[in-house]
Amino acid sequence: MAQNIEIDRCICFGVRFVELKLAHAERPRSVDELTAEFGCGSCCGLCRPYIERMLETGETVFHQVITQRA
Repeated sequence: MAQNIEIDRCICFGVRFVELKLAHAERPRSVDELTAEFGCGSCCGLCRPYIERMLETGETVFHQVITQRA
C-alpha cells in the first residue's frame, strides 16, 4: 500500500521550503546562496534537490522522493 508523503522542509535545520521561496522572492538567490544563508543543503544534502526544484517550479511541498541529479 502506497503511503502519502509530504516533504516541505530541510530536516537538518528545520527550515521550510516556503521560507526559502519567500526569501528568494525578496531577493533572488542561487541554491548556494540560500545554503550559505539558511544552512539548508550544507549538512546531509538531502534537501538540495528539493531547493533546486523549488527554484525551478515554485513548489514548496513535494509528494515524491527527489534524488540528486547526475
